[in-house]
Amino acid sequence: MTLALSADSRKYALASLKRFWTEKMEGEIGELQTMALLDFFLKEIGPSIYNSAVADVQVYLRDRLADLDGTIFEPEFTFWPKGASVRRKHDPGL
Repeated sequence: MTLALSADSRKYALASLKRFWTEKMEGEIGELQTMALLDFFLKEIGPSIYNSAVADVQVYLRDRLADLDGTIFEPEFTFWPKGASVRRKHDPGL
């Protein structure tokens, strides 16, 4: 699976990489090199990050599903208080 960024995210990622390179590597990097570096990260490292995020979501959902009864359970037949018996009218004509 190839990871892709939206146009806006790609623009910001390229600007961030270019700034990082300029400030931390103390040199200039061209547009083409920046795009190649971003594409490398997306293809080489992106899947590891993606798979880790999917695993985190699976654990989160598994934990939520395990406690589903405790989280959303609604008691049934609560109109009458516990211990109240069904009262019937006595029909003297019977």
